[in-house]
Amino acid sequence: MAISDPRKAVSPVLRGDFAAVPLSRIAWLLTVLASLITALLLLISDYNGYALLSVAVGLSAAINLR
Repeated sequence: MAISDPRKAVSPVLRGDFAAVPLSRIAWLLTVLASLITALLLLISDYNGYALLSVAVGLSAAINLR
């Protein structure tokens, strides 16, 4: 009995139709998250100017997620 689709040979736990996410999109998402976390920490430390700069970097990186 031959299996025509190798994806169906995977165990039922791993079976599913998940959309592939490009590595570049994951990298940009992590960049956005890191800059927003940095902005939050800078705001807590009362570094308002640097926090705004970090938000600007996050927004610039978020453009690439479209």
